[in-house]
Order: sequence, then structure tokens, then C-alpha cells
Amino acid sequence: MSLFRLDASIRGDQSVSRAVADTAEAAWIRTHPSGVVTRRDLSASPIPADAWSSAVMGSFMPEDQRTEDHRRSAALATRLVDELVAAEAYLFAVPLYNYGVSQHVKAWVDLLLADPRMAPGKDPLLAGRPGALIVTRGGGYGAGTPREGWDHATPYYRRFFGDMLGLELHVSEVELTLAETSPGMESLRDLARRSLDAGHASADAHGELLAKHVLTTGETAAAVR
Repeated sequence: MSLFRLDASIRGDQSVSRAVADTAEAAWIRTHPSGVVTRRDLSASPIPADAWSSAVMGSFMPEDQRTEDHRRSAALATRLVDELVAAEAYLFAVPLYNYGVSQHVKAWVDLLLADPRMAPGKDPLLAGRPGALIVTRGGGYGAGTPREGWDHATPYYRRFFGDMLGLELHVSEVELTLAETSPGMESLRDLARRSLDAGHASADAHGELLAKHVLTTGETAAAVR
């Protein structure tokens, strides 16, 4: 039984989303020691920017007219969807960049949607499986803040992972991640620490929840057999 983990932050070891996801992964392993973790790091191995357009254009062509690029892009789309289908639970660590979705995540999502199994009208591919979504934001975007309404990423992430993939989604959100290092944000550091602590606590609970869900589902399936 495996947990699929997706990371997208460009900040490497300084990434808050990765650190919070580590907490969720540790809870998964603690609760399900025999569980496997498979990973895709979109920052270390970005999806080629032209892969989606190549896969889509190739899908409209007869097989004998497709180029090697068309075939390679379609094969990558298949491989990405296969990674999701092979897992039983999911952990997504995704940041807010420039008020929107990370370009690495968007390229990955677009290519997933090029696979025929993700075509409009199909039932959600991962319906009912558990997923943990970790979203990190450098500033504050809550009600009453100057940037209220500027977070255009979290609704998209919720829509895609929850509605389009059909996951039973559990969300952890961390704000003000740049407060410790950004001039002018000193007064927000206490809030930032509280947000980070809450994010780690939430991620820990969700990692445990994913593992218990998978273990319970596995036991039920074994009993039925």
C-alpha cells in the first residue's frame, strides 16, 4: 500500500511546504510502518512546458502522423496518471506563487488531463481515496487583510484534487511563511509561528488519517475476499 507524495516548492531545504509535508509523511509511516512512499518532485524534475500541447495535438492525429514528440508526451501523461492510480493515498505539498498556482503544478495537472482516463465526463479517477493537501502562502490572505481575495491558487487546488480527482481531501494551510526573513513583516512573526504550528499539527493528524483509512480499507477488502 503506497502514499503518493507530490512536492512543488522551488526553495529546497528552506521550503515550508516540504517541512509540513514531512510531518504528514512521518505520521503516515508511524501509523503504517509497512506503507510505501512514492514521490514526484516537480521542482527537481519539471514537466516540460510543451508536453501538454504536444500530447493534446497528437491525440487529434492519426497514429501514423504523430511525431516522436507527440508519442513521448502522451507516454509521459500515461506515466503520470499511472503513478496516481497505483497509490492508495495522496500527499500534495503545493505553494502559492505570485497569487496563483505554481507553474510546475499547472504543467503537471495539464498533462494529467491529456490522458484519456481523465477526459471530461469520466467518473473521478480516484474517487473516495484519501488525500492531504498542504498549501503554503508567504503573506496573509485572510478576511480583512490587504490581500484578501488575492489567493487564486487554493480554490484551484481544492477543485482539482477534491472535485476532479474525487479525493476525500483534508487541507492544511500555512500563511505568512516569509515573515521570518522579510523586512517589514516583523510584527507578523508571532502570527506566522502560530500558523506554522497549526499547520504541522494539522498535517500530523491528516497523515495519520490517511494511513488509518488505507489500513481499514485493506482490512475490509481482505475480509470480503
